[in-house]
Amino acid sequence: MLHNALEKLANQLSRNKLSILIYHQVLAEPDPMRPSEPTAAVFDWQMQLLSKYFCPLSLDQALHHLEQNTLPRNSVCVTFDDGYLNNLTVAQPILAKYGIPATVYVATGFSHGRNMWNDRLIHLFADPQKQQLQLNDEILTLGDWDDRRTKAQQWLKKLKYLPLAQRLEQIDLLYQQNNASEQSALMMTAEQIRQLSECGITIGAHTVNHPILKVLPEHEQLAEIQKSKQQLETWLKQPVLHFAYPNGVEGVDFDDVTVKLVQNAGFSSAVVTNWGISTPVTQRLKLKRFTPWDKTPLRFHLRLVMRYF
Repeated sequence: MLHNALEKLANQLSRNKLSILIYHQVLAEPDPMRPSEPTAAVFDWQMQLLSKYFCPLSLDQALHHLEQNTLPRNSVCVTFDDGYLNNLTVAQPILAKYGIPATVYVATGFSHGRNMWNDRLIHLFADPQKQQLQLNDEILTLGDWDDRRTKAQQWLKKLKYLPLAQRLEQIDLLYQQNNASEQSALMMTAEQIRQLSECGITIGAHTVNHPILKVLPEHEQLAEIQKSKQQLETWLKQPVLHFAYPNGVEGVDFDDVTVKLVQNAGFSSAVVTNWGISTPVTQRLKLKRFTPWDKTPLRFHLRLVMRYF
């Protein structure tokens, strides 16, 4: 009954308003270091709710409707950032089950077996055999999962805005200091990206190395943007027209220079992580998104409807 009421309210509020959801991973089983990432069970009821009460569109369909002022009410797009293998193995079968299109933005530099720096750092803090870590000159004691998550997040913030090479050198050093072994590959290979594309999922670019673009010189930004597009087009043998800014906060992680470079590279859309909805007047290279954190169907549905206010 409450879901039906929310659907009716959304019908009144959602004219020419597009919600774009951000996901990263869909986990086969819960991960105590990543409690915000949905499991397969959670993602299943989320997609079931979208299929029943909303109008899921591919990004290309949504852009066409925005241009024509014909966007269906309750329109929603599902997107994933980074290119995790579980997008193919866990999320895609659920998307197919409910007939929901999606876009996956791939950081191509991690398609050869090496994990992203943030996942490597989290893996250090997640090892239950380690009760402490040496982090440069600091010895850090590790407690329960809450303590490990908190301390991992503090170190992620410390390293996030370092220059790319320095950030990677720091992670390598921490692994050496702690005699840590690497986690198995979490990201899709080029062949797995092709498989996902053949399932009908749109593939977009997300740079090569997932840097904070704003802090890079313009020529390095351009190389990250263009090379990721070119690599994906070579692997897929088709145009790649959609882009996601790494981290994606306007003014912090990218600026107008970056937007111009994305435009010149030939992308027809780009998404940010600033929360909100997109309308016909929203710049196509600054489409807004948000993350559905809620753990119950009613709160999930309510948050989607509240986006329209």
